Amino acid sequence: MNATELAAAIAALPKAELHLHLEGSIAPETVVRLAANYGVEVSAEEVAARYRYTDFAGFIEAYKWVTSFLRRPADYRLIAEELFDRLIAQNVVYAEVTLSGGVMLRRGQDVEANFAALIGAAERAAVKGFRVQWIFDAARQFGALEAVETALWATRLAPAGVVAFSVGGDELALSARDLQPAYELARSAGLHALAHAGEIGGPEIVREAIDMLGAERIGHGIGVLHDPILMDDLAERGLPLEICPTSNLRTGALGRQLGADGARLDRHPLKSFFDRGLRVVLATDDPAMFETDLLGEYRVAAAMGFSPAELARLAEASFALALLPQAERQAYLDLFRGQAETLGLL
Repeated sequence: MNATELAAAIAALPKAELHLHLEGSIAPETVVRLAANYGVEVSAEEVAARYRYTDFAGFIEAYKWVTSFLRRPADYRLIAEELFDRLIAQNVVYAEVTLSGGVMLRRGQDVEANFAALIGAAERAAVKGFRVQWIFDAARQFGALEAVETALWATRLAPAGVVAFSVGGDELALSARDLQPAYELARSAGLHALAHAGEIGGPEIVREAIDMLGAERIGHGIGVLHDPILMDDLAERGLPLEICPTSNLRTGALGRQLGADGARLDRHPLKSFFDRGLRVVLATDDPAMFETDLLGEYRVAAAMGFSPAELARLAEASFALALLPQAERQAYLDLFRGQAETLGLL
């Protein structure tokens, strides 16, 4: 199978994405429209320039700026509809989308009204065969009390499609111990526990997220490359890492983990993790802010040396590790395997 045939086969596969931030999916042209609604004049080129950064702090500043134009439920519905349309165009049939509940709360927004608008966008996409579930995310740098408040909102919205609580943002800003009350609240309501860890931090933060917070999946986790014992433990336990290669490059996380000479996609540890037996899924993180999409990430993985069969196994993992009841997960897996076999990938 040549490169063109492989790209076509991956595009034709039904796919899932498990690490995707709604607010990081806003295309520059949409930022222009949103900003204009609030009297701010900015060009698409200026937005694109803000979407380029040299370190994680620069990314956080850009994220704060772009989310400042999300003020009404209609804004959230617009960006969700556009994201879902782009996913559907890539044959993504299922996604777990992270929502920055902590940012909404900090800005005094009506969380319930915003979420109702998102449900409307999800219902529109469902007609096209796309399903979404939501992860409510607290910003670690906002502190322990705001994390608890975000977790409380996650529990309130669970009947409407919130399936997990997570913490993102600056992983060096607050200890895992301080976050335990928020996670205990979320788990007590039946929500899954996820965590960003080991993106810019070391393996000890990943271990704390697992041992102290009960994280079932780790967002990024590339810092585990410094701890072979932890990598083997993760492989043995089957605890997944959500890997976003282009994000790691663009935020400077990859260079931070590997040094300046390591800030290249061909040095990314994704393939070595996969070969070592770690459970990994491929995702985009904040696709608009990193000028990527899910098909682009599979092209990146192919360039790392993944064979067609390995790419299929990588894509299958996103269904196998989805936060779904077993019967629903199996239905997606059956759909995927049938198509992968037809395309000659399995």
